This record gives sequence, structure tokens and C-alpha cells, in this order.
Amino acid sequence: MVPETADTETTGRYPEYWEADVILRDGATAHLRPISPADRDALRRFHESQSENSIYLRFFSYKPTLSARELDRFTVVDHRDRVCFVLLLGERIIGVGRYDRTHDPHDAEVAFMISDAHQGRGIGSILLEHLAAAARENGIDHFSAEVLPENRKMLHVFAEAGYELTRRFDDGVVVVGFDIDPTEKSLAVMAAREHRAEARSIADLVSPSSIAVIGASRDPGQAGRMVVEHLIGSGFTGRLFGVSPTPFEREGMVHATAIAEVPERVDLAVVAVPVDQVADVVDQCGAAGVHTVVVVTGGYAEAGAEGRARQRELVRRARSHGMRVVGPASLGLYRTGPAHRFNASVLPVLPPDGTLGLFSQSGAVGTMLHAAAVRHGVGVSTHLSAGNRADVSGNDMMQYWEDDDATHACGLYLQSVGNPRKFSRIARRLSLHKPVIVAKSEVTGLRLPPGHTGRTTQAPPGALDAMFRQAGVIRAESSEQLMDVAGIVTGQPLPAGGRTGLVSNALALGQLMEDRCMQLGLEVAAVEAGVVTGAGGPEALEALRATADRVLRGADALVVTLMPVPGATREEIAETVGRVAREHGRPAVAVFTGSTEPGAISAVHHGPDGLTVPCFDSPGAALRALAKAVDYARWRAQDQGVHAGPEGVDREAAETFVEELAPRVPGDGLLELDPGQTARLLGTYGIEVLPSVRFTGTDEAVAAAERIGWPVVLKTTDPNLRHRLDLGGVQLNIQDAAQLRAAVATMRAALAAYGSFDLEVQRMAPPGQAVVLRAIEDPLIGPVVSFGMAGDAVNLLEDWAHRVPPLTDQDITRMVREPKAARKLFGLQGVPAVDVNRLEDLISRVALLKDRHPEIARVQLNPVLLSTGSLTVLGASVGLGNPQQRTDSARRAMRS
Repeated sequence: MVPETADTETTGRYPEYWEADVILRDGATAHLRPISPADRDALRRFHESQSENSIYLRFFSYKPTLSARELDRFTVVDHRDRVCFVLLLGERIIGVGRYDRTHDPHDAEVAFMISDAHQGRGIGSILLEHLAAAARENGIDHFSAEVLPENRKMLHVFAEAGYELTRRFDDGVVVVGFDIDPTEKSLAVMAAREHRAEARSIADLVSPSSIAVIGASRDPGQAGRMVVEHLIGSGFTGRLFGVSPTPFEREGMVHATAIAEVPERVDLAVVAVPVDQVADVVDQCGAAGVHTVVVVTGGYAEAGAEGRARQRELVRRARSHGMRVVGPASLGLYRTGPAHRFNASVLPVLPPDGTLGLFSQSGAVGTMLHAAAVRHGVGVSTHLSAGNRADVSGNDMMQYWEDDDATHACGLYLQSVGNPRKFSRIARRLSLHKPVIVAKSEVTGLRLPPGHTGRTTQAPPGALDAMFRQAGVIRAESSEQLMDVAGIVTGQPLPAGGRTGLVSNALALGQLMEDRCMQLGLEVAAVEAGVVTGAGGPEALEALRATADRVLRGADALVVTLMPVPGATREEIAETVGRVAREHGRPAVAVFTGSTEPGAISAVHHGPDGLTVPCFDSPGAALRALAKAVDYARWRAQDQGVHAGPEGVDREAAETFVEELAPRVPGDGLLELDPGQTARLLGTYGIEVLPSVRFTGTDEAVAAAERIGWPVVLKTTDPNLRHRLDLGGVQLNIQDAAQLRAAVATMRAALAAYGSFDLEVQRMAPPGQAVVLRAIEDPLIGPVVSFGMAGDAVNLLEDWAHRVPPLTDQDITRMVREPKAARKLFGLQGVPAVDVNRLEDLISRVALLKDRHPEIARVQLNPVLLSTGSLTVLGASVGLGNPQQRTDSARRAMRS
């Protein structure tokens, strides 16, 4: 929001989109924004509160106060050549970072000053990241700074930023210089800092020593009363305070009439008061030093425009005090296990203690997911219901789960995705160590459910799911399927492969399982059908044990499906299967069909000494869940690749060219580049487009063909017809002037029914397989690259492969092989294989171009001809747009 008294005539257009809420190293929040003239008094107070040493390190001399002229210079900036950010806690400035462009238009000098009371919270690194992002936007690619040798903290900030530094001594100061273009190392440093801060923020949230329930009530039907009862019933060992105007006594709880009267600092406050009281309660919590508020109260974004405004104000107030917000409209959260057990939710019955972390959004879906965990007997470590997800999100929880030794797998039910690029980045890193299971509907990302704010996707169908697969995410279709998979990956070793052993006491069941394995891509290692038939009790269990042992000697996983066995209970059978599987170090599941007992549903069997066996009532559900675990294990075992940059890329030239054209972009529309501009831009990334020449008269066409060389291709410029040989939109292999003149007349006659179009000639390329490559900037996902075989495969059958940059070399290798029609590239029906290496190189260049330059809204290369020894880009189009602020940009910022 633009500060009210900012003089935009003097300072230049205020870049509101640079504002951001950030998480500090200790997990607290602060607000970062550009400085304005309205900050004069706040900056003066900030300066005067600093120690003599801090002022000396910043200004190389001690000045107890800033003059009026200095205050003018520091607060009046143009947001281009001179940029300054302030970091605020409430209305107090706790850090200042600025740059001033030098005589070199690509260089700027930076300086920082951090409040004495807030040093060590990572403020300097946050300011540097945001200054670098603003500088790059303004055409600056190098920073320099003069630092006193004794200012080790600032030297450390520069050294730890991940940039390549140069240092020299000049007249008693250290002159530091570095290029600020993001590098693999600097991005890794930023991600690591972001991870530590966000994980710390959630770790404090789920490990409270003291909890206050604001809105604690005597009425058993009120949410506040429920939370109090559930906290006491869960065995919470910390201090519990009930806050309400009316006295409410409960053993194990201390009553207070207001949060300010609580005699100690509260870690977690659960707010369950009427909606019109929540804002004041949040301010009171902030003043009392509460770390996090969980807002159970509804009536926010789900209540329309007024509610959305109320929700934004709720988050603004909380973050101004450095607090995180769970909710609003949250069910609360709980944690199991002996160390920090508590149930600060309205959910009365907890699932067993376990290792599955859960995240849900709206209350209804959270209730459904929780109930599924209880029914299936899946052990849970933590469950957070984000409600409207105004602040704390699934990304935050994954950052925490990555470091949490008590969580071995993560389950999320996503109704909307606030920052999918960040989700993909975190999930890919997390999935390398812990399974990430996501349930979502087919329209997630296409529309927002009630109470959710954010963007929707315009990416091609399947792009969001492709992003999940790229990150190693296990996709579930429902909360029930999520628990089916979780029951396997939390209590069983991952399968080493897809060889599946099948055991049954009915031939028909064995055949059904074998058929289902073939559908799911599971290799059937052995089928033992008809075992334990006629046997009962101990004899049946021993026969089962021996058969399972024999099958597992040649299988990666075991599925036992049994009709009811006389004299043997489900528990005894599950125990037998589990013990054999444990001996072999293989996963195993048990399926009980034909049971008419009440409650005979899929549920995990929990035996002694930690033995667990996933049990199902349907072989189809069991095999489907096992197949997902196999696919995940294969993803985890495969080479993830490296981010290899192609040679011959001139990023600076591309940036300069895009900046030149930016003023011509029409508002929210696209600036379509002409062929010359397109070739120039793509050429900066080593992408060569075969030239084509438009013409109006036939003589002009012949002259153009003479220049570019025979044979030539004639085609229309209409994008819908230029590749349609069947409709007369293109004619190939024209050898001379006479053929060209005849072809022009023929094409104009053939296309007359569709309208009047310009024509062009192009040198004939070597024949080959035609592919198409597209890249877009999606409002939700960001850059999306799509690849497919040109023609009906993509136009009618949507046979695309999608990926979200940045891409590793292995991402690209798998992408090329993903479309069904891509088999044509590798030799099919006697046609030789093409040079796939050239195609992969082209994809890497397009992905890098799109990832680095969000101003490039659309790129299409169509067609690209591939043969055994060549690759030719025959057609290309590029559209520039106003770059939307990516949901995962090269600066740390919380979702607003």
C-alpha cells in the first residue's frame, strides 16, 4: 500500500508490488517496503536509537542525529537510480537497505543499517535479496560497497549471500564488489535461509509451552470450550489459560479476563470469539508477545468482498506484531507423541500416534481428512487445518516436516495452491527423503473454493499435475486413497521394484489380482492361489506363513488376499503376513474380502513391537496404493540430474532487448514481435530460426527465393493454416521460378474460401519429424514449457508433456519421451531415429529463456524439424507482456 503522504511527483512512481511480508531467522514476521518521504520521523528515531558504534560503522563517523538535508536525501528516492527499503515491525523501522546507481549505469553502491536490538535476525540478508531484485529490474547487475574492516557482520552478510565477491583495500576501507545475477549458489543460499526461517516459525507453532484459548466458554457447544476440553483431554503438559470476560474454572486451566492479564508470555493463542472482536483480540495478542494465533472464527473471505477485506486486515495486524496466523475458519491443530502432545482443535478424537504429517484447508475437508485417518488407523504426527489459508500454508508445513524426525511422510489435501512453484521446489527436495502425498480435485487451480484467495491457472490441462509428478509427489484422488497410500509408506519399507508376489486362498481372486497388476504396470513375480484352502486355525496360519515366505524370496512386495479363513482372525492373519515381510525387509499388505462384519474396512493393523500392516477390504484399492508407492520409489531412485546451462547464451543482451521493447507493451495485453525481433531475441539464447520472407507480388516472391536459395517452401502467414498441407496452406519443395509462380496462384485460389492472407517463402529444410515447443507465463504456476509432436497429436489429442522450469538435464530427457507420439523420434516402422540430443538442447534453451525473463509471456516454435543429423526451427512467435509478479521470485516474501 502506498504510504499516504508519499510525494510521488518527487520520488517517482511508488512500486507497491515491491512490498512484502518476510519471515526473519527466528520465525517472526516483519514488513518490508520502499521508503517514502513520510518516513522522515521514523527514520530519525531509528537513527537516534542506534549505538555510537553502529552509527560509526555505517557512516564512518559518529553523528548522533540526521540533518534535515540528510533526511530529505535518504527518504526522497526515485525507485530506479536510488532505491531504499525499510523493514518494519509495526510502525518501527528495524532495518534500512539502499542502493545508489554509480556513474556506471550497470553498477550501484549499497549500504545497510540494522537496529542494534534486532541484529542476528537475518535482516541484512533479506534487505540484500530485495535490493538485488529491484536493481536487476532497473538494469543494474553489479553491487559494490565500502565497509570498515571491523564491520565483520556486514562483511559476513555479503560473503554468505552466495555471490562471487571481489575485495580490495582502499584508504582504510574494504571495497566489496559482486555481480547480482542469480547463480545456482546464491539461489541455494536463499532457499536454505528461507527454509530455516519458515521451519523455525512452524516448529515454534507446534511446540508450545503455553496456550491461551481466547473465547473459553462455559457453553459446551462453543468452539472455545471444545478446544479447552480437547487440550486437557489430550494430556497437554504446558500451561493452559482460558481467556474470557466471564469466569470459567476448569481443572488444569487458569482463567484470565484478557490476554494482557496472563502472567507469562503465551506461545499459541486459539481465538474463538465473534468475528467483530477478532481484530482487537489479535492486537492484544501482539502487544502481549504471542507467537502465533489460530483463528477458529469464520466470516472472512468466504463471506464475500467485505469478508476478504476483513481477512487481509487480520493478516496485516498479526504480521505487524511479528505473529503468524493459522486460519481464519481453522479447525485448529494437534500433535501426537510423548514430547509435545496437544490437541488445540475442535476435533475430539485423535488418530493413533504415528509418523504422517497432515495439512488441510477448509474445515469441511479438514474434518473429512481427519476422519479418514481415524477410520484407517493411520498414525499421525501433526495435523494443521489452515482454514482459509490466509497465512500459514502447506509450503510452511513442508518446510517444517523436512526437519521433523517424528514425521516420515506428508499428506496434504489441497483445494487451492497459493504458490505452486515454491510448492514444487520444496516438495521435490522433501520427496527425496520423505513421501509427499497430495489429494486434490481435477479443478484445483482452475477455480478458487469459498474462502480462498489467490490466482487461478491458465496453463494447458495437465500442467499442474505434471508439475507434481516432476516434484515426485504421489497424487491421490481422495482422502481415502491418501490414507491407503499413507498406510503403506509410513509403516512399510519402500518397494525396491515392481515385482509383486500375490497370495490368495481362491483361484478367482488370484486371477483378478494378476489382471489388476497388469493394468497398473506392476510385474507379477509369483501367484500362489488356492493356499490354505480347507485349512483352519493354526494350520492355516502356518500354511500362509510358508507360502508368503516362499513368494517373497523372488518379489519386491507382497499382497495377500483372502476370503474368510475359519479359526483365524484378521489380526492373526495380518500379524503373520507382517512378520514374514519384516524378515525379508519387504512391504506387504493384507486384503480381506467377503467379510460381513461391521466395521470391516481398510485399516492399518497395529501389532506389538511397532509392527504395522496395511489392511484393505478391496484388492483393487490395495494394488492401486501399492502401485503408487512403487512409482514413488522409482522416482526417488532415478537420477535427478543437474541444472546444466547451454553454451552460447547472452542473458544481458536478451534483457537489454526486452527493456527496449517494454514501453510498447499494451497494458495487460501482449506485444507480438515481428519476425526480425523474434529472431533477434531467440538468437541471444542460441536459437536460430530459418528465415522466411513475406511478399505481396509474385516477382517479389521469386526475387526472395533467389536470395535464400532453391528449393523453397511457400506458405500462408495465417497461424491456423500455415501448417495445413491438406487445406493448401503450405506447398513444399518448389524447385524454380516457374513452379513458384504456379504455386502462388494455386495457394491463393485454395485459400480464397478462408479469407485473404499474406504469403511467404522459406528455404526448404531437410525432411524430418515435426515437433512443437511452447512456453508461457501462467498467472498461477509461472513459466510452463510444453512439448509434443506437431499435428493431430497435440491439436486433437492433447498429447503434450509439460514441465515447470528450472529444468535439470534429466527432466528434459524424460520430457522428450513422455508424449505417446514421441516414439516416432526413436525409430518407428523403418523410419530412422532423429538427433534427440539437439532437441534436448533446444528445450533447455527455451526453458532457460522463459525462466529468466518473465516479461516474455509466450514463446512458440512450430514446427521444428528433426532428422538424423539436423534440427531446424521453421516457425517462431514471441509475445511480450507486463511481467506478473511470480509466485516464487528471486526474493524471499510471504504470500500476501
